[in-house]
Amino acid sequence: MPALSSKETPLGSCQQHHLGMETQSKSVYDGEEHGRFMEKLEARIRNHDREIEKMCNFHYQGFVDSITELLKVRGEAQKLKNQVTDTNRKLQNEGKELIIAMEELKQCRLQQRNISATVDKLTLCLPVLEMYSKLREQMKSKRHYPALKTLEHLEHTYLPQVSHYRFCKIMVDNIPKLREEIKEVSMSDLKDFLESIRKHSDKIGETAMKQAQQQRNLDNIVSQHPRISGGKKSKKEVCASSDLEVKTTSPMSEQDSGILDVEDEDEDEEVPGAQDLVDFSPVYRCLHIYSVLGARETFENYYRKQRRKQARLVLQPPSNMHETLDGYRKYFNQIVGFFVVEDHILHTTQGLVNRAYIDELWEMALSKTIAALRTHSSYCSDPSLVLDLKNLIVLFADTLQGYGFPVNQLFDMLLEIQDQYSETLLKKWTGVFRNILDSDNYSPIPVTNEEMYKKIVGQFPFQDAELEKQPFPKKFPFSEFVPKVYNQIKEFIYACLKFSEDLHLSSTEVDDMIRKSTNLLLTRTLSNCLQNVIKRKNVGLTELVQIIINTTHLEKSCKFLEEFITNITNVLPETVHTTKLYGTTTFKDARHAAEEEIYTNLNQKIDQFLQLADYDWMAMEPGSKASDYLVDLIGFLRSTFAVFTHLPGDVDVHSTMSTQMCGTGNLAVENPSSAGGIRTRLLLPAPEPSAELPATPAEVKVCFFPFRLKFK
Repeated sequence: MPALSSKETPLGSCQQHHLGMETQSKSVYDGEEHGRFMEKLEARIRNHDREIEKMCNFHYQGFVDSITELLKVRGEAQKLKNQVTDTNRKLQNEGKELIIAMEELKQCRLQQRNISATVDKLTLCLPVLEMYSKLREQMKSKRHYPALKTLEHLEHTYLPQVSHYRFCKIMVDNIPKLREEIKEVSMSDLKDFLESIRKHSDKIGETAMKQAQQQRNLDNIVSQHPRISGGKKSKKEVCASSDLEVKTTSPMSEQDSGILDVEDEDEDEEVPGAQDLVDFSPVYRCLHIYSVLGARETFENYYRKQRRKQARLVLQPPSNMHETLDGYRKYFNQIVGFFVVEDHILHTTQGLVNRAYIDELWEMALSKTIAALRTHSSYCSDPSLVLDLKNLIVLFADTLQGYGFPVNQLFDMLLEIQDQYSETLLKKWTGVFRNILDSDNYSPIPVTNEEMYKKIVGQFPFQDAELEKQPFPKKFPFSEFVPKVYNQIKEFIYACLKFSEDLHLSSTEVDDMIRKSTNLLLTRTLSNCLQNVIKRKNVGLTELVQIIINTTHLEKSCKFLEEFITNITNVLPETVHTTKLYGTTTFKDARHAAEEEIYTNLNQKIDQFLQLADYDWMAMEPGSKASDYLVDLIGFLRSTFAVFTHLPGDVDVHSTMSTQMCGTGNLAVENPSSAGGIRTRLLLPAPEPSAELPATPAEVKVCFFPFRLKFK
């Protein structure tokens, strides 16, 4: 059915009609035609009434029928109304449950919509809460760098999505506090780390030095082991061939080879590195955290300042460091540990420390270390301790050189310590030589069999064809102190050689150092000991003669000492600037002192005889026989001169002794030249005439026997 327009409906028609009437009424009242309008209206009403009457008359029957039908419809309509009312009542009664269910469904739908909205909102909030919870867990477990990363994600990624919530605003306000907390905690960890490495730097240094020692041992096995083994073998052969207590008097034995011996180290033991002993993660974490927070420069300045303070503490040596080697070792371990840590930081971080900073610290450490070593090493009087200190310094230098630090100044300082080492050796060998000279019996060494003979010859380079032909038992011309002194000189040379090891010196420098030290040993130490023995009051002529014999043989052995030094240094004596040994001069001076002492002792003995003599100076005529004092004096001189027969064959014996009986009655003893020999002239009161000595009133000359010693 087509829809009716507004004009076609009754209501629309009435509205239009009403509008037309309203317009006309308005025009009537506005135009002062009200009376006329009323007349027209009355006429119109009468016309309509007539038409209505006509129409009603025409349709009356139909109207009546319609009223009748309408009355019928009214009854049916009432029935229908009652039925509808009953149906509605029934429907309402039946729909109550449905309405309740619909209300419940409505509430469920509302709740579902709310839940869905809540889920959507929680979906946005949960990651924020999870990240915040993760942040707290990381901070609780001290994982500060991941916590800082989590905080960055939380601030820039998650919180902007839910920024309108109140709890998010609280989180945003707490972010600066959390950053500061992370910063403070990481700095606290760094301080703990710095304190820890300060306490354990000696352990780190000890480990690093063990690694350097192992590497040096491997290098020695590859390159230097044959030479070292050869030197040790030669030394052991010398020591093994000695039955004159060389080992007991030697201040430098095989056990004094240094603080670290190859045989004492376990080559297979794996030594951990510094990174295995120290957890550097606090430094890395703190560095990353401060870098992320934009305070890297502050962190770098703080770290360097604290490490400088620790360096000054490490470089301060203990006051009693010089007393034991452990004091030096701990001092070196702490320094090595400090720079091993800094080197590791340098190579594992980007810019926390740089090479200029490390070099500055090393220059300071090097100057302070050298000054401390110079001061404390000057107190060392034990050559074994000085040698061990040298080995420790070499290991210290090699360890740091392996980490790239320049150590030339340390090796230069070792050359200074070498002079001190030589002085301590000389002092120690002074005691050794004194013990040898004091314990010697100053009599030729007797040998009863071939084995003893070979042992002595093995200790001291002596060859005598005539002595070899003599049957056993027989005697060497020298006393026991000759092989002992000779072996102690070799021990001294070995001791000097030990100090020169690992100093990176050339063979010529080592040879020159050994020869200079040996010359000091001969010209100062041994010479003074010999002079003291010669000048002792209780020394006899027999001992003095034996000293002359001993020094003669020691003088001959100097060429063998030259060869010995040449063999261990591989520097030929013909090399330019090679220092020569002054042993010949030393032993000649000792021999001349012994000759002088013999002359002095003879004169003193003769003076004693003359002082004891009782002569009658006023006698008018000579006696019948010589004076008993003169006979005793001559007997003493005979026995004394017999001792000189033990002198070596190359000592020229031209003896002249003249006894001159002068008119004045004097017998004289003279020494014309201490260097050329001894000439004896006795000046005594004239003895009484006897059968052997013809009496003459004037001058009587009697030659008893010639006596003169001349040493080539």
